[in-house]
Amino acid sequence: MPHPAPPNPPGLVSDISVLEGLYGSPGAPSLAKVSDRLTPAYRAWLSAAPFFALGSVGAGGLDVSPRGDAGTAVTILDDRTLLILDRRGNNRIDSLRNIIADPRVACMFMIPGVNECLRINGRAAISIDADLCQRLAMEGQLPRSVIWVEIDEVYFQCARALIRSDLWARGARGRPDGVPTAGQMTADASHGAEGGPAYDAALPERQRRTLW
Repeated sequence: MPHPAPPNPPGLVSDISVLEGLYGSPGAPSLAKVSDRLTPAYRAWLSAAPFFALGSVGAGGLDVSPRGDAGTAVTILDDRTLLILDRRGNNRIDSLRNIIADPRVACMFMIPGVNECLRINGRAAISIDADLCQRLAMEGQLPRSVIWVEIDEVYFQCARALIRSDLWARGARGRPDGVPTAGQMTADASHGAEGGPAYDAALPERQRRTLW
């Protein structure tokens, strides 16, 4: 499938040498922090992360999906291998479709209250091995599948973006006024065919029953 044509904004940069001249060379620490496996420090950091975003690419395009689990978001099999439990969701399986078409994945892990992020790029496959699924059960519920990730590179992202956004302090203040609810967004996207107040009223109980 050919790549789609990019947009054509004013001041378009389409030459890598122009881009590199604009930004300059990365500092030595930015290059030295990259590893092809989990170091002891990266392993400890990852073990404390309950949430991450999973990026994938396939025939239908790109996808980024939020992922989280109790305690830690992934299971570390070894310093080159991660296991991602595919818990219950909306059954769109966009990420899983993409992984079957193209194994490349990118992950960004976050720890509440910590302004650095951990980034992992690698290759993934989907397993329904019974022993793996049983090992990763939660509250008696087995994952339908397990995403097996082999790490190509891992490194941390500096804190500037989260400092600028003041993410954790804003989150501690609760949901901002005026942010549309899930029901409102569904109703808008479906032109009123789905969603609405009844959707919002039923959502907390439905999420509680289908969390795992």
